[in-house]
Amino acid sequence: MEWIVASSVAAMTAAGIYLVLSLRTFTVVIGLTLLTYATNLFLFTTGRLAVNKPDIITSLDAPHSDPIPQALVLTAIVISFAMTAIILVMAVRGYFESGGDHVDLLGPEEVVARERQ
Repeated sequence: MEWIVASSVAAMTAAGIYLVLSLRTFTVVIGLTLLTYATNLFLFTTGRLAVNKPDIITSLDAPHSDPIPQALVLTAIVISFAMTAIILVMAVRGYFESGGDHVDLLGPEEVVARERQ
């Protein structure tokens, strides 16, 4: 089970990095979202996979799951949602300002040529 979770984190991270390196803003946003999902899954699995164990410590001798990674994942979900919303707003604004959704920088000659059109 741990091998499956580790390989899924690796696959999501690889796909996220591939999408972040693309030239379109929508795929960059999807790539960042995949990276946040991979990070959340990684944080959640740092508490070890415990099946049918209580989340709250009732006694020190009883087995329990670690509640700290669960709290970190909840915080990371909120932060990633806010980050995705901000990046989407910036991508839409950039699309309407520049007339395209490319993420590459324009040189001075290309800016002058675009202003003439």
